[in-house]
Amino acid sequence: MSDESATTDAAPIRLLIADDQPLIRRGLAMMLGAEAGIEVIGQAADGVEAIDGALAHRPDVIIMDLQMPRASGVVATREITARLPATRVVVLTTFDHDDLVFEAIRAGAHAYLLKDATEAEVLDTVRAVHRGESRLSPSIARKVIEQFRAFPRLPADDVGGNTGAAIVPAAPTPPARRAAASDPLQEPLSDKEERILNLIAQGKSNKQIAASVFLAEGTVKNYVSRIMEKLHAHSRTELAVRAVERRV
Repeated sequence: MSDESATTDAAPIRLLIADDQPLIRRGLAMMLGAEAGIEVIGQAADGVEAIDGALAHRPDVIIMDLQMPRASGVVATREITARLPATRVVVLTTFDHDDLVFEAIRAGAHAYLLKDATEAEVLDTVRAVHRGESRLSPSIARKVIEQFRAFPRLPADDVGGNTGAAIVPAAPTPPARRAAASDPLQEPLSDKEERILNLIAQGKSNKQIAASVFLAEGTVKNYVSRIMEKLHAHSRTELAVRAVERRV
């Protein structure tokens, strides 16, 4: 069964669209609302409306612009993901500046697309993040990988077989954030959890991690959930950021 058919049979993806440009906001609502398995349940013209709308309607997915009045998309994303951890945020913006990219990821965004993305790419990303995946535009992925390469390599026994498929590193980390990365409020990770975290940062899937550490895939999934709780992360993307920060 195709993803589209599965989506049609299941409950629709409840979508909120936040963008301060009415033409873009309404255009996205019309385009995505016409798709099978998607229900647009609200629109927001700024960050404050996005937060209020999310809390009122509890959407499955939010398409979020970054530069908006009253509260930015980063601020709105941080507030929403903290209060509604089940809601997933897709950033859709014209800006690909390093600081915005990494701040959005740290705030809890599950995907980062530029507004030159095709309709099919936006639709596919909405469905992917609803399934629990993370997505980056190709140009954003290149930028992220360049930042990742600026950091020391992992030991040889941790590198083998890396596909680089979903690497999401952090930007150069200032001293204050480095201290936060070893925040005493965070529970320490076991050796096994540290290894799994490093494999997540390499873009490995749960299945690939299971093969690397000789565990069942379901056990790896439990480990990932426990690591997310310990590091206060909202997504695998944010876990990858945390992994790089811990090595700086």
